[in-house]
Amino acid sequence: MATHAVNVRRVDESQATSSSDIETDLKRARALATLLDAQFSIAGFKFGLDPIVDLIPLVGDTIMFAAGLYPLYVARKHGLGKWVQRRMLANLAIDWLIGATPIVGAVFDAAYKANLKNVALLEKAIDRAGR
Repeated sequence: MATHAVNVRRVDESQATSSSDIETDLKRARALATLLDAQFSIAGFKFGLDPIVDLIPLVGDTIMFAAGLYPLYVARKHGLGKWVQRRMLANLAIDWLIGATPIVGAVFDAAYKANLKNVALLEKAIDRAGR
């Protein structure tokens, strides 16, 4: 029976992901952000599902908060830095806290567009990382 030598080395997970993985994740994050923040337009004002679902007190805000975590997941998955992740979480927290106020919160959500802000942060972090 022959013996084979095998060289094994650890690969940093953030470097193991290919650029096509990042592009696919970014494309999904953009589509989700558009759906949540800019899918519809009335008289030139764009809004998405976020302010509509936020009309359901607290539950709607929590559902939209959970849906908005996807760009944060992508940033974490690709090792794009703690600062970007904290800023994304801060955008979602602001959106959730102020959005929890009935009616005024829905108007705020329609204008603040936390999900589009988070995708912009994600895109900048990917560019800075050179991926």
